Amino acid sequence: MTLNETTTTQTARKAMIDSQLRTSGVNEEFVLARMNVVPREAFLPEDKASLAYIDRAIAIDAGAHLASPLFYGKLLLEAAPSASDRALVVEGGTGYLAELLRPLVSDLTVISAEDAVEGSKLKGTYSLIVVDGAIEELSQSLTDALEEEGKIVSGLLLRGVTRLASGRKIAGHLSLEPVEDLGIPILHAFDQPTEWTFS
Repeated sequence: MTLNETTTTQTARKAMIDSQLRTSGVNEEFVLARMNVVPREAFLPEDKASLAYIDRAIAIDAGAHLASPLFYGKLLLEAAPSASDRALVVEGGTGYLAELLRPLVSDLTVISAEDAVEGSKLKGTYSLIVVDGAIEELSQSLTDALEEEGKIVSGLLLRGVTRLASGRKIAGHLSLEPVEDLGIPILHAFDQPTEWTFS
């Protein structure tokens, strides 16, 4: 990478923080620090790297995505990770969210959306689960993987609208409660089964 490219991406990253995050209420230092040092362009194919700091999600081949900076900022803010957390990232296909979270927790496991739904690769339980996308319904495998009083933060598809949502597991019960409307790519592995009806 040339000095000019480095300067350009650093400028773009600062503009992302100042114009997309701070203006939307994301001001916590740990969030801004992580999003300032992790280069979004490094998690995109070369032909899409120039789009890294736009304020929208970027679709990648095979259904993967890099969600908008605001989604990641709000997700980290809502998750409030701690150094004692054993965390699980349900991946959206780029590895960016895992890299943001990695130094903020004690242990990090990354799994695909398909494997999270299927469940066989989930080992043990986690105090924090973050999902890199919007889901239509929680899978039983994810509910089982969250420890008692553990927290999950995810996108949620509700009546055709995506929202940031979070929940805590209390007495074995877990549900996602909407936090705010936000444009979030959908992870179709979590789609509800189609129900057949007769007219």
